[in-house]
Amino acid sequence: MRIRATVAAVSGALALSALAVPAAQADGSASSYRADVAKVLHAAHAASGKSTYTAASPADGAPYALNVTFSNFKIASAVKVGTTNHVSTTVTYTLTHGADVDITADDFLTGPYIYKGSFDTPDNMLFGDAPATCTATSSTTATCKGLIDVYPAEGELFNSDAGTWHGAALAIAYNGQDPNSDSFDITKVGYADQGPLGTTLVQRYSKLTVNASPEPVRKGKTITITGKLSRANWEDNQYHGYTGQSVKLQFRKKGSSTYTTLKTIKTDSYGNLKTTATASTDGYWRYSFAGTSTTPAVNATGDFVDVQ
Repeated sequence: MRIRATVAAVSGALALSALAVPAAQADGSASSYRADVAKVLHAAHAASGKSTYTAASPADGAPYALNVTFSNFKIASAVKVGTTNHVSTTVTYTLTHGADVDITADDFLTGPYIYKGSFDTPDNMLFGDAPATCTATSSTTATCKGLIDVYPAEGELFNSDAGTWHGAALAIAYNGQDPNSDSFDITKVGYADQGPLGTTLVQRYSKLTVNASPEPVRKGKTITITGKLSRANWEDNQYHGYTGQSVKLQFRKKGSSTYTTLKTIKTDSYGNLKTTATASTDGYWRYSFAGTSTTPAVNATGDFVDVQ
């Protein structure tokens, strides 16, 4: 789900709509969870004066501060997101609460999320489709496990979102209040959130191809190795060439398990690769890309050339 600070300043309704589950993946529980969390999160941040939510007024009411903190937040070092497939990544964390907070109540929930930019004014936020599950480890602590769910085909990400994101977590105690009721009193609801708790890279999924020719080839003759490095474009849901990137040409002799780097070349303005080498022995040719903060490392599948 996406929350854009530049848009939220125009319409406070964005914070309520941005958590809505993507239409293609909607079900009752996911839709309800995101919508209910959005309502409380929106009110809490508006009342605190955080500029992402300044379209709302504290007069609209706000939840009280819930005595909950978070620690030991763990998430994968990178989340690789393509153009269409739903991607989820697991998050674990420790929840610490006061004696007055009942985390076993049916209407208590907690969940992780990640955000791009600053905690107070995030450029984008990604949540899960459902609350985390928690196991009490003492009278005031619990270990929790949840998911971050990403739907790139639903417009949740812009290309500029690639890179470092920060981890956070929230908790809500509804205390018998029904967020879908006309009599919902948000001032009786407890809310806590905290960040940054960790970092992860949200990356544009990459692809790398290779073709070595001719096949077969005589020993001592020239082999031409072509290929292409591309990555996901989250704005048109296609793969486009990744330009100006250093890529290694590697070779593995038949019967060996180790690739050796022969040279490094750069992709052209379309992400294409082309170079030559001298045929000496049977083996596999491939290109290898080390990756960047916005795009993961990738190796092409080796292309076998029979040298005669």
